[in-house]
Amino acid sequence: MDTPLSTIAVVGLGTMGTGIAEVLALAGREVIGIDISEAAARQAVTSLEASTARAVGRGRITEQERADALARFRTHDTLQAAAQAELVIEVVPETYEIKQQVFRELDAVVSPTAILATGTNALSVTRLAAESQHPERVLGLHFFNPAPAMKLVEVVSSVLTAPPAVEAVTKLARELGKEPVAVGDRPGFVADGLLFGYLNQAAAMYEANYASREDIDAAMKLGCGLPMGPLALLDLIGIDTARTVLEAMYSASHDRLHAPAPVLGQLSEAGLTGRKAGRGFYTYDAPGGQAVVPDARTTSAGAATGTGREIASVGVAGSGTMASGIAEVFAKAGYTVVLAARGQEKADLAKSRIAKSLERSVSKGRLTAEARDETLARITAAGSMDAFAEVDLAVEAVAEDLEIKQQLFATLDKVCRPGAVLATTTSSLPVIAIARATGRPEDVIGMHFFNPAPAMKLVEVVRTVLTADDVHATVRAVCTKIRKHPVDCGDRAGFIVNALLFPYLNNAIKMVEEHYASLDDIDAAMKLGGGYPMGPFELLDVVGLDVSLAIEKVLHKEFRDPGLAPAPLLEHLVAAGCLGRKTGRGFREYARR
Repeated sequence: MDTPLSTIAVVGLGTMGTGIAEVLALAGREVIGIDISEAAARQAVTSLEASTARAVGRGRITEQERADALARFRTHDTLQAAAQAELVIEVVPETYEIKQQVFRELDAVVSPTAILATGTNALSVTRLAAESQHPERVLGLHFFNPAPAMKLVEVVSSVLTAPPAVEAVTKLARELGKEPVAVGDRPGFVADGLLFGYLNQAAAMYEANYASREDIDAAMKLGCGLPMGPLALLDLIGIDTARTVLEAMYSASHDRLHAPAPVLGQLSEAGLTGRKAGRGFYTYDAPGGQAVVPDARTTSAGAATGTGREIASVGVAGSGTMASGIAEVFAKAGYTVVLAARGQEKADLAKSRIAKSLERSVSKGRLTAEARDETLARITAAGSMDAFAEVDLAVEAVAEDLEIKQQLFATLDKVCRPGAVLATTTSSLPVIAIARATGRPEDVIGMHFFNPAPAMKLVEVVRTVLTADDVHATVRAVCTKIRKHPVDCGDRAGFIVNALLFPYLNNAIKMVEEHYASLDDIDAAMKLGGGYPMGPFELLDVVGLDVSLAIEKVLHKEFRDPGLAPAPLLEHLVAAGCLGRKTGRGFREYARR
């Protein structure tokens, strides 16, 4: 199998097959495109012509390079055309029957040294290889859509795959400008194995009417920096495709997190498969369209019932980074702010942190010196909660400990005037348990800011069963005034973001525990294949492993799902004091400052 892989056949000229063919042709390979549909073959040629024309227009390739690439791409309607190929990549429909038939027929066509690759993202490579007379030459080569743009390629070995075949396609992937990641044969591999569990939970969250589709998608984009919300991504992937992938994953793992949410089956059976059908979780302007159009399920922006209360002054309780960040946000928006801590020294220190933050904004040209001075002048540092006597809104940002928060709210209940709104920034504790520490639980609501508060646009607005309508309306209006994006969610563990994020992180840890893939490969897979700003282990070390473990425990306790039980490796690292960047060691080691 020591071959340059200069002639490559691509079987199946849909969107993915055409994209792979383009990558190969531009990289100087002779490409044999095969599809039983003449229309698909013609469309592939048209797509390649249009895509390469755009590349010329953007200065990425020359006109001569375009002409050469187009000349290297030839289409055929029979597998016999693959006879001279040194590598065949199949990207036919995602069923065993069709793919197995392709491999059986290829055995009679290609040379014994040719490598056969499946582009599956859900089916067993081993099971497909077993249909070949030469299973040692069969492997998985999973490109991501769109193939010309996405850098990740998962190289999947079965127990039967010969190492030289793996080496050959890995070398090819690098020559194509891709980042190959070596993985074993299990449904979903790395990227989809983590991604589809997360997408499935988002679908189940929507199905349970916990949050609107718009709020779920906005929460994950703004709270995690993802390029697309999970429900919009399901529509892009195809709801039927997602269901197929999840069925394959569940059959292998028997993990309830992989059992397809019933709504996926209902939409699939109704033909509402996403963008390609013109309707899925959202409705689009046309089949295959990208523009979302309003429908019966569209929520009106800022929807809230009741007339809000007047908010002119805000109290922020706490002296940490989150408290000072929240105080800065309110002061910038024109509110009078009281920043209270346990003792005047801590309060002054917190205010000085705000002054440094504002100074950085001035030095970067984001804020004028005048605006800096006006903002700082609106903040009063106080050493006691008694200073909250006249505030209209009190926001606590103290330690994530239920007893500490309950004690603080009991104090706020005594200090704050009647009608003041009391908000907790908890990210994982039950808001109702905090509200019940007061004699006015109807005035209590959750306002979950994200760190760093001045930069992050998202606020999860958490209503309890007792929260008054006008309190909810007030907080949504306040969020808009401080230029944050509010999303509504009920009072259950994790709210939206953490409930979807941390099971994904936990599953990444389990992959490492099972020696399925390395930290580096998993991080690379999610950044390059999923468009995530950080890999799961980078993020865990930034968040803090102790914080992550605490959230995992809360989720597991709330939902009682065995799949949510914290990974033992996470517990062991926390027990050893390896908490991430803050201690210099977590999943990785860091230089101590």
